[in-house]
Formats: sequence, C-alpha cells, structure tokens
Amino acid sequence: MEIDPGQIIRRVMMTEKGAMQREQGKTGPTYYFEVHPSANKITIAHAIRAAFGVDVACVRTMNYGGKRKRMGRYEGPRASWKKAVVTLKPGQRIEQFDEV
Repeated sequence: MEIDPGQIIRRVMMTEKGAMQREQGKTGPTYYFEVHPSANKITIAHAIRAAFGVDVACVRTMNYGGKRKRMGRYEGPRASWKKAVVTLKPGQRIEQFDEV
C-alpha cells in the first residue's frame, strides 16, 4: 500500500536552529518537518525521497504532547504532533528551502 507523501509530510519547519545546522552541515544538510503522528522513520524517508528526489541518510523523530490551554474559564488540549529531523547524504540539497 503506497501512501501519498503529502499525507505523511504535513509542513516544513523553518527555524534558526535548522538554518544553522544546514550551514554547518558536518554530516549533511538537515531539514525539519512536521509529520503524521503514525508515520515511522522508513515511511518518512520514502516520502522525502518521493517528494523531493533526494537521498536520505538519517531520520530522527520526536513526539510532542499537546499542552493544556485556557480560554477564559474553558480549558482544552492542543493537538499532539510529531517532528522529524531528516539528514540528507553529503552533496544532496532541497533547493526550495535553502533559498528561504
């Protein structure tokens, strides 16, 4: 069963830390993505390869629990989400994100 990469990759996270790691690039360029909570490292790597046409060297994932927030006297949770740190092989780049 093939899953659409657009369902796995929710958005690209452009952060200062990510930009610094991309510039240093000791192990290869690093990009941050918000991904579907049930995606594993293998499906994330396949989705990145299919969407951007690059070779993935390493994928690290982190789960973030939603915080409790208040609006006046009402309280409710924010959504939980998952972050993937994708390191590409040396010499590989995603041109769209390096220009921003």
